[in-house]
Amino acid sequence: MIQPISTLSINTIRTLTIDSIEKAQHGHPGMPLGAAPMAYVLWKYFLKQNPKHPSWFNRDRFVLSAGHGSMLLYALLHLSGYDVSLDDLKNFRQLGSKTPGHPEYGVTPRVEATTGPLGQGIPTAVGMAMAERYFAEKFNREGFPIVDHLTYTICGDGDLMEGVSSEAASLAGHLKLGRLIVLYDSNNVSLDGNLSLAYSDDTKKRFESYGWQVISVSDGNDLDEIKAAIHLAQSDLTRPSLIEIKTTIGYGAPSVEGTHKAHSDPLGPEELKRAKQNYNWHYDEPFYIPEAVYQDFASIQSEGEKREADWNNLLTRYKQSYPELYTEFTRILNGDFPLNWEAQLPNYDLTDQLATRVASSQALNILAHSFTELIGGSADLDASTRTRLKDFDDFQAQTYSGRNIRFGVREFAMAAIANGLALHHLRPFVSTFLVFSDYLRPALRLSALMKLPVIYVFTHDSVAVGQDGPTHQPIEHLASFRAMPNVTVLRPADGNETSAAWAVAMKNQDGPTLLILGRQTLPTLEGTKEKAREGVSRGAYVLSEAAGDPVGLLIATGSEVHLAIKAQKVLEKENIYVSVISMPSWELFEKQSETYKERVLPRKITKRLVLEMGSRLGWREYAGAFGKIMSIDEFGCSGPGDQVIEKFGFAVDNVVKQFKEML
Repeated sequence: MIQPISTLSINTIRTLTIDSIEKAQHGHPGMPLGAAPMAYVLWKYFLKQNPKHPSWFNRDRFVLSAGHGSMLLYALLHLSGYDVSLDDLKNFRQLGSKTPGHPEYGVTPRVEATTGPLGQGIPTAVGMAMAERYFAEKFNREGFPIVDHLTYTICGDGDLMEGVSSEAASLAGHLKLGRLIVLYDSNNVSLDGNLSLAYSDDTKKRFESYGWQVISVSDGNDLDEIKAAIHLAQSDLTRPSLIEIKTTIGYGAPSVEGTHKAHSDPLGPEELKRAKQNYNWHYDEPFYIPEAVYQDFASIQSEGEKREADWNNLLTRYKQSYPELYTEFTRILNGDFPLNWEAQLPNYDLTDQLATRVASSQALNILAHSFTELIGGSADLDASTRTRLKDFDDFQAQTYSGRNIRFGVREFAMAAIANGLALHHLRPFVSTFLVFSDYLRPALRLSALMKLPVIYVFTHDSVAVGQDGPTHQPIEHLASFRAMPNVTVLRPADGNETSAAWAVAMKNQDGPTLLILGRQTLPTLEGTKEKAREGVSRGAYVLSEAAGDPVGLLIATGSEVHLAIKAQKVLEKENIYVSVISMPSWELFEKQSETYKERVLPRKITKRLVLEMGSRLGWREYAGAFGKIMSIDEFGCSGPGDQVIEKFGFAVDNVVKQFKEML
């Protein structure tokens, strides 16, 4: 029997999947076997892409939210002509492979985002769709649609059970992101069993209530029905679309298809053989790809090269007609910096008193005028985190060029959407109270894993929050974020250090930056105007030298630096001389030379007192074996902020007492 080429191509995706998983003896065959037809239709007939240039700006974005089905994506990449070889498929899930167990951004070409933690691919795609609308409204002109693409994602039942997908879908509907299309692999099975064990939502009604267009495909193997559904989704640009496609998990594997047993284990030699028989697969050799299949996929490459060439010609004409817009557009795409941006950041004198969250607001609003790509907002806390861009509109369905994003009380979706914005060339900032970072930690972890330059503005940084009580007072948060790879944590001490911290954040393009800011008014410290720009960029510096030969060090961050300076003065009156070290960032300090580290923290000075209103975990590294750590290692309490601070021992007299006990 001669199979239609589409059937042969789809079954090639399936057989490559099961062969790769069988060789690795690890993987998830169920989803790719069921979803292969929808993925084939999308890639063959709809997705705008150029395999020879995976990062072409005006490509359609594709996110495999159901990241456990990674072999589906890897097979498509190989067949479409991307730099993913047959050997790469054979090395699926092996150490150093280009085809890791779940898709990883930066490892495999055309993998737009790291996925695998279920649910996060959907908000990441929402962020990409938002970025496309922002760029389009900012830079497109009549006759010059230089930004004109769609965002697609394939998700599964598990993605839609995760709360973050609901948060993101709600916002996407509110924003009328009609260029966002979600293909829902609806197979009614999850890892533990039938979906009915834990999930009985009416998904159609739920998404319609969010303002989405919902389209149903009754047969996941009916290519014409899938095509018609995607065409219908594309025809309505006023609403995001969810296409629910009914599929059979593990399709073709007779012993496991339609059951949870198909989810995550190799089929085994006998079941693999029976599956190939069901596909009418007449090739005994594993990893076999008929030449006709390569020819079927060849159009993706030829059409992609033509589309990009046409776009490049359009961009050339755009440059001639709108040279200033072109310059700004290409600056952003290249990741270049505006001229003289850093010199515009504010400096503060000793007479200035302000909270670091206020200083942050002033720096952010100045930077927004230089960086067109700087966009963001808070989880319904602008008034508290001070992250509103005062001279710019809200990002809404009527004003996609707005730069204040109203995320609502959706911390997790906010951070995951920010990842999508960053993956699409923007510089997003997001904000909430430090204690509520718990809600968004999984998305921040993906920011770090992908090394995305998302800026997290976390305010209300300590028990100084006071009367809101222990639910709002962070304790363990700084320690946990400092333990996370690729993250830069900065806790500035005053306005000048805050300006310097924003400079660091904007320059950091290799991972997320966390700005840890306080609510309470603080004085401008002597020496920060002169030293903070360099000192903060190095992570730690000697802010106040000892008046005589130093017998010890006071090491502090944030508002506690002010306390250390006061204690230094009291000790000095008793002829006890100490230097005060401001240490806003461990991560930056660890990047410095050993010479610099020795200059700031001389090994011979062993009497060191660390001051930080949070967990002591990790501070022993800098306190040393003979030093002491003033910390808070219990939950806070409710009361006026100054009284709570004093209750936990952060008062000048106690700092002096603690240091003198080391003498």
